[in-house]
Amino acid sequence: MLLRSRQGTGMTDSFPEIRDAVLAQLPADTGLDGELVVWESDRLAFERLQQRLALRGAAAAEAARRWPGHYVAFDPVHVGLDLTGWPYERRRAALEALFADHSLKAPLTLCPSTTAPEQAEQWLGCSAAGLEGLCFKRLDEPYRPVRS
Repeated sequence: MLLRSRQGTGMTDSFPEIRDAVLAQLPADTGLDGELVVWESDRLAFERLQQRLALRGAAAAEAARRWPGHYVAFDPVHVGLDLTGWPYERRRAALEALFADHSLKAPLTLCPSTTAPEQAEQWLGCSAAGLEGLCFKRLDEPYRPVRS
């Protein structure tokens, strides 16, 4: 199991609760794109996430108890086979099936998804909870690892 940042930095040792959940819940041949988040006082706590990145061993385990991380999955790249060439609509269906078929639960979280502009606008209003933005994907496009 490997947890990496967009820049390729290893983060597995900093988030033992995510490592343990992945090993217990996901098939070994699964690769997901998503976001690590830490909640504190009913909002996303980016500063806690940053603090946790520097911790290893017993300090990381203690931080996992105090400020547990969650992995919000929004795109599958490998589930038994390479899905990167599939259109997003098909990959999203595969991701939803993965969560349903394996009864995935926290700290693994399925990112909400919508094609309704009204719903997306409502989500943008959640900035009080620390929401930083939305991820837009074309339903007919293959996986694109670069975000802007």
